[in-house]
Amino acid sequence: MTVLVVGASGATGSKLVEQLLAKNHQVKVIVRSPEKLPESWKPNGNLEIISASILELSDTEMVEIVKDCQAVASCLGHNLTFKGIYGQPRKLVTDATRRLCHAIKSNYPQSPTKFVLMNTTGNRNRDLNEPISFAQKCVIGLLRLLLPPHVDNEKAADYLRTQIGQNNNFIEWVAVRPDGLINEDKVTAYEIHPSPTRSAIFNAGKVSRINVGHFMANLIDNDNLWATWKGQMPVIYSKLH
Repeated sequence: MTVLVVGASGATGSKLVEQLLAKNHQVKVIVRSPEKLPESWKPNGNLEIISASILELSDTEMVEIVKDCQAVASCLGHNLTFKGIYGQPRKLVTDATRRLCHAIKSNYPQSPTKFVLMNTTGNRNRDLNEPISFAQKCVIGLLRLLLPPHVDNEKAADYLRTQIGQNNNFIEWVAVRPDGLINEDKVTAYEIHPSPTRSAIFNAGKVSRINVGHFMANLIDNDNLWATWKGQMPVIYSKLH
């Protein structure tokens, strides 16, 4: 299978790429700064590195890049710097999701392309009745006002839910919602739930970036797992150990 990964130079995206390469998939990555990628990736014949800024590619270039891909994964996010949070592009994740989906549809693939979006537990799945406390609603309302990346994450998932939907002929999607991200060297036991089992604001859980990459790679690789979660926004927590 050929998989396109955007956000591959990030802390979680790099873990996803490593998991996909370990499963012997062909992987394409679009990165602004290829020099930031691990040196160990460079000789890998299964990896194609496209040096570009995702939002600066033309529609024609995007269509060509995704043409032979059976899956697309986005681990895009905003750098936790003042410029990364408040500078442009404020809708990086949403705009990239929209343009990638448009490129997939433009190719009229014979079978649906898998689209996996890394999202956040701070974002509710509005297709489900996910109750949250009044206090958490207040905090999230503040986040929308003060942190543009939070709104970007919400709008990216909403695009998949409302514009692609559940019955698209060309795209099937899963939006993976990790809780508090931590760094670990090895994959450990983790659990997946349809909705958060704890408050993302007041009682957040933890999940390692490598576990998120492992789950996203398994979604792409395993059709049974995909069938379980397609069109949903599963939440992932690492099990305590």
